[in-house]
Amino acid sequence: MAIDKYLRERFFPHMWCAGCGHGTVLNALVRAIETMGMSRNEIVMVSGIGCSSRITGYVDVHTLHTLHGRALAFATGVKLSKPELNVIVPMGDGDALAIGGNHFIHAARRNIAITALVMNNRIYGMTGGQYSPLSGCEVLAATAPYTTIDPSFDVVALSVAAGATFVARCTTYHVKEMIDILRQAILHEGFSVVEILSQCPTYFGRSNKLGDAAEMLRGFKEDTVPVGSAAKQKNPELIERGIFVQKEKPEYCAAYEKIMQKARSAAGETI
Repeated sequence: MAIDKYLRERFFPHMWCAGCGHGTVLNALVRAIETMGMSRNEIVMVSGIGCSSRITGYVDVHTLHTLHGRALAFATGVKLSKPELNVIVPMGDGDALAIGGNHFIHAARRNIAITALVMNNRIYGMTGGQYSPLSGCEVLAATAPYTTIDPSFDVVALSVAAGATFVARCTTYHVKEMIDILRQAILHEGFSVVEILSQCPTYFGRSNKLGDAAEMLRGFKEDTVPVGSAAKQKNPELIERGIFVQKEKPEYCAAYEKIMQKARSAAGETI
């Protein structure tokens, strides 16, 4: 079973709140890896700080638990030094697009073969429910008692504009779809971004009167539609999910290796 091969059972039970969507993401990620039959030695997971970042503590692969917002910087170093490894970076709102925003856009621009998971629960759950760059307008949070006025990033649009060559969105309700998307993202030769809409009933749900975890999951079911759906044309407020971009483009590590070969040849000629 996947749980036997890829999880550090000694660290369970996990620290996530009851109903948190991050456990579902961990489940789907492990099952996606299992479908590819990957060895634990082939995988490196890098995370920063936050509820989502605890994933690296529970998976029994090579892991780095790094600084807040710097997960992609560490992951870039790992990938450049060991390009044969599959590097996966689970991040939350802040890690990916607040303090980590600059690293995010440049990893996408370079098209380095890293799989970036943006677990979007629209709140900073670990530190008390502050609003995040993904919260959106008119949201109640610990740091916005009269609601937010900041618009949120569109993770998909930002990723596409920055140059990511695989961009997708899924939810913790559509688990089978998530497993398939994660598998494709990991196999893609380039920078992959998967935004995962994940519920936080403890802070976001409670503050905004969205109900318990089950009700928030029902919201993902009712408020999302497949990419290109006619329902989206009828109701622009619906959120599209699925694969938005999947294209081939020179990958950064491969291009870097060509430069190194030129450098080695030039050095040999000089000697």
